[in-house]
Amino acid sequence: MTRPAGLQFPIATQRLDNGLTVVLSEDHGAPIVATNLWYHVGSKNEPAGKTGFAHLFEHMLFEGSQHVPDKSFIPTIQRLGGDVNGSTGTDTTNYYETVPSEHLPLALWLESDRMGWLVPAMNQEKLDNQRSVVKNERRWRYENQPYGLWLENFLELAYPEGYPYRHPVIGSMEDLDSASLKDIERFFTTYYTPDNAVLSVVGDFEPREALRLVDHYFGSIPRGPGKPPVTATFQGQHGEQRRTLRDKVQLARVFLGFHAPAITEPDFHAAMVLTDVLSAGKSSRLYKRMVYEKQIAQQATSFLYPMELTSVIFLEASGKPGGTPEVLEDALLREIEGLKNSAPPEREMERIRNQIATHHYYALQTVNGRADQLSECAIHFGDPRRLLTEVDRYLAVTAREVQEAAHRYLRPENRTVVTFVPQEGGAA
Repeated sequence: MTRPAGLQFPIATQRLDNGLTVVLSEDHGAPIVATNLWYHVGSKNEPAGKTGFAHLFEHMLFEGSQHVPDKSFIPTIQRLGGDVNGSTGTDTTNYYETVPSEHLPLALWLESDRMGWLVPAMNQEKLDNQRSVVKNERRWRYENQPYGLWLENFLELAYPEGYPYRHPVIGSMEDLDSASLKDIERFFTTYYTPDNAVLSVVGDFEPREALRLVDHYFGSIPRGPGKPPVTATFQGQHGEQRRTLRDKVQLARVFLGFHAPAITEPDFHAAMVLTDVLSAGKSSRLYKRMVYEKQIAQQATSFLYPMELTSVIFLEASGKPGGTPEVLEDALLREIEGLKNSAPPEREMERIRNQIATHHYYALQTVNGRADQLSECAIHFGDPRRLLTEVDRYLAVTAREVQEAAHRYLRPENRTVVTFVPQEGGAA
């Protein structure tokens, strides 16, 4: 599949004097505009004993800033009929709004106020409230969710003590409890600065006026002090790590994780295609063999967890009632061996390429989806225009390269296994 000419779109990049990277992509297809602000900070930047700070800030930034009344950020956008949210990962945090195009100045003002004037509005009551919200989220999504602790257990096994990916984004209860207002202010003033951010604006606007507005609202915010470098290095795993958890679950479930190339490494695309070969769609290998033919699994999937320092290839399967994790793990390993022994046939590769291209182009159809990917490319590669060619890198991956990636990464000594077994008495 070739890249359709109709999906070409303008991309203009500017950098303000304070270091804020601004990406503009004009599109008059609909009278809406998306703003998407990425900060280059995530859980990997959290110091020891301060886990969960980046995610806590995802909540704190919606609490109001010096000129935006408390808890009014989201209702202000929603009253316009717009969408608003944010997300936090291991390496980045982003905040975004989509609004009718005439409200672009308001969206920019709201974002600029919390970048430049959040600290004067922070107080102990807001911190305590959001700390409580995040702790409840941890209980809901991790501790009281079936299989919810799988990732935390995996990270503890797969990474050495002190490595920045060894803890989940949500952080620990102990670190959240110990977070002080001073800690929070220091983290914010270090990382939530214009020179550590990319603002993408996509949609119905006139570029010169949009840039004037961005400079008006963000231009007076000073640069930050410079963020500490992440110096930890990972020398690779040298032997399988394994943990079995007996939990209040109904079905056995197995997670296999293998260290894989970082987002910026050339082999990243082959690793991503490898996971698609294993599990993209119901005609994929894992689903077809384990769910449809052998009927030993309720579901079976594979995915790449992309990160800046080192990514992870995951394979996951849930058993049938009464099934054992050993049967699931053996079936997953057989599919890995099959991929090592024989490169995928060209008809399978063509199906995967078509799926990749379809998903890529579909994501770019919305102004927010396009803004999100422009910011991502600017953060990770320093070039938002890479978005125009990124899909070509996936489509260029050959069957032979997928097979080589399987040999290179899906090795026993590079493997971490987390298994859930229903505890006696069954699920809660």
